[in-house]
This record gives sequence, C-alpha cells and structure tokens, in this order.
Amino acid sequence: MIPPKPPSRQGKGSVWRFIRDFRRDILSAQSDRLYRAWMAEFRGPFIHSFTCNDPKLIDLILRQRPMDFPKSPRMAAGLQPLLGNSSFISNGDTWLRQRRIIDPAFEGGRLREAFPAMWQAAQAGVARLAPLADRREIDIEPQTSHIAADVIFRTLFSIPIENRIAAQVFEAFRDHQDAQPMVNLGGLIALPRWARPHSRRVRASARRIRGLIRQLVTDRAAGIAQGTAPPDLATKIMTTPDPQTGACLTDREMIDEVATFFLAGHETGASALAWALFLLSESPEWQQKLAEEAEAKLAPEFGAVKELATARAVFREALRLYPPVAMTVRQCRHAETLRGRRAPRGAQLVLSPWHLHRHQRLWEAPDAFDPGRWQTENGRTCMREAYIPFSAGARACPGAGFAMIEGPLILSALAKAYHIAPGDTRPVPVMRLTLRGKAGIRLRLSPRAAMTMGE
Repeated sequence: MIPPKPPSRQGKGSVWRFIRDFRRDILSAQSDRLYRAWMAEFRGPFIHSFTCNDPKLIDLILRQRPMDFPKSPRMAAGLQPLLGNSSFISNGDTWLRQRRIIDPAFEGGRLREAFPAMWQAAQAGVARLAPLADRREIDIEPQTSHIAADVIFRTLFSIPIENRIAAQVFEAFRDHQDAQPMVNLGGLIALPRWARPHSRRVRASARRIRGLIRQLVTDRAAGIAQGTAPPDLATKIMTTPDPQTGACLTDREMIDEVATFFLAGHETGASALAWALFLLSESPEWQQKLAEEAEAKLAPEFGAVKELATARAVFREALRLYPPVAMTVRQCRHAETLRGRRAPRGAQLVLSPWHLHRHQRLWEAPDAFDPGRWQTENGRTCMREAYIPFSAGARACPGAGFAMIEGPLILSALAKAYHIAPGDTRPVPVMRLTLRGKAGIRLRLSPRAAMTMGE
C-alpha cells in the first residue's frame, strides 16, 4: 500500500493562484513537476526563487560552499520571536562561533551519557500510553509530542516533563504551533517584510516560552556556580568556552539555543515518530519484524542501540517519506549561475526534502514504504546523494546522531509493547512548523502481550 501524500498542483497555473494555495497548504501548492524536475525557477510579485532538486546543486549549496548560500533572512524572520538569533537561523561569524560551542555537546561520548535519559523517557512513554491501548482510535501526534518533549527535558536539564516548568514549556509550545502554523511561508515565497507581521498571539506565546526557559537557564547557572549542576547537555553547553575567544554563551544566547533544541528536537522528533508509527500500522510484516527485534535485542544499555537494525531502517524510511522539515530556504549571497540559469544576488533557493526524497528520477519506487531499500545499491546511493532529513554539510543538524538513537529506541519500545493498527481515516500531510497530519494521525493501539495470548 502506498502511503498518503497531498495532491500536487497540476501544470503551471497563475502566480496569484499559487500564492492563494500556499496560504492554505504549502505542499499542495507545489507543482507535480517537482517530483521529476532537477530545478524549477519561479517569478512573481516579490518572488524570485529556485527549487533545487539536482543532487549536484544540493551538494554545492550545502557542502561545497555553504557560506555563499546562507539561511534566508526572510525565513529566519518568521522564527525570530521564538529563537532570537540562535544557531538555527544565524549566519556568518555568529553562526561559526555558536557551533564551535554547541557541537562538542553532541559528540559520541556525550550521546552515551545521554542514553539513560532517553531510555527513561521511552519507558515513561510506554507507560503513559497503556490506558489508551484499548483499540479505541486516538490521535498519536500529541502522544509522540509528549514523549519527544520528555526526552529533551531529561537529556538537556535532567528533569522529566512532569516537572512544573517543563510541563508549562510543553503546553506553551503547543500554543505556539497553533499560533504560527505557516512559519515557512514568508521565506518560501519571499513576501516583503511588511506583509508578514507576527500576530499578537505568536509574540505572546514566544515571550511565554522564552520566559520559562529563562527560569531553567538561571537556575542552571546558579547550580554551575555552586558546583551542584548535573553533567547533562545544558551544563556542557553553558560551560564550554569558544576555543577561539574563550567566551561562553551569554544567558540570552543560551535561551535562544534551548528554544532551538526544543523546536528542532521535540517538534521534529514527534513528527518523525508519529509518521513511523502510522507507516507500521499499514505494514503488518514490518511491524512484526520490528517487534520481534525489540523483544530480542532492546535493552537499557547504550551498546544495544547498534543491534536495532530494523528499527533504524524503519525510522530512516519514515524520515524519507515524511521529512519533518519538508522545505527550507537558502539565499544567494552573490549572483550565481545554476544549471545555466542566472540567479541574482538575494534569490531564494528552496531545498525540498519532500520532493528530493520522492524524486522519480532518483529513487526506485519513490512513494513506497520499503525499509529494505537501504540495503540496495539504489538506496545506498540515494542516501549519500539525495537524502537530507537533517540537512547536510557544515550546517547539518548537530543533533542528527542524537535523533538516530532516540527515534529507533522509542519506536522499538512502543512496537514491543503495543500492536499498532490504522484508524478509520488516513492522514493527510501538511507543512506547519513541522510535517504533521492535517487532522492528526489516527491509530489504534492494543497490548502486544494480550494479542500473543490470543485475547
């Protein structure tokens, strides 16, 4: 069975129809030609963009010359109330300094240290779902959001989501998601700044989140000063000096980064997990294979992670079909020639994992759910050249390794505990802060042990 995807716009259409459709659903507004095109140029009022699907272009933009193609300031403006000038949206020397401080926190040894917190969050998530695992239809997205948020709080600040401030941040992020569902719109169609004001609700939810994070950062700074802070990710980042200047992040900069970690880690992780569970619900054979692997190999030791090959393949395939960040935008710092076309300084370059991961000239059976593809020659080639769920190159997500431990671990824990069946209505993907189901992702859970006993 082919997993669902939104309908594409047929043919070229008018600029104004494109903008109208964009405001409703970014993915559906895209032309169906993008699933075969290497590059598409789009011009209109306030718009001059190039959608880049050619792996050579993506390599140029992300790996070879990333400083010549910075993050689009138009897209950054949509996130600024929440993220300030964090490493997710900054450019140039500011970004280089931030990454010199942040990257060491996500090195291999640190991931080993963070694993127990991930394990605790996974087990807590299994327990929290137990009352809902009675074959009734539920929206799984709020549940995966809760689990992913728990992972972030446990690994970053050594507190579970039940902590008072952690729970408030989680609720505030849900409000922010609802308040600003189309955060990428301004960058993708290059609307002028005056046409993209932040709503009062967006500004209010961002202020609330940042105020709550400020409390966590202030408390942690006090703990560091007193020598009582736990050795978690927050402590590591706050005490790591820039190797070039010797300066640490200021409290304001740390607030920016914590907001980014929560957005990048919680929102993307929740999206990927929800879609992975849906895909398993429609693929009983892969679900059974994953459950058997989890029963045999899932363990609370970091070394067990490498044994979860099926879980890793399933999670990787979910990231291919439903990349949490479905589109992102870079900008030409200088005039460029791209596939023989002139791209002026300031032109917007749309990188679309959604279309790249389903490109008909690159992938075999691009719309099919097939975790086994990663063992084929085509799958291995495409993973190197046409697979960017975490971006690539110097600006690749520093938490990619973290996510590829967290995702398979939680997926294994849930598949071991519960049988997953589809709901009555298949989800329709829409692009909000991350890729979500338009009306949620409806599933039915039941205890796997009960099924084994024939109940």
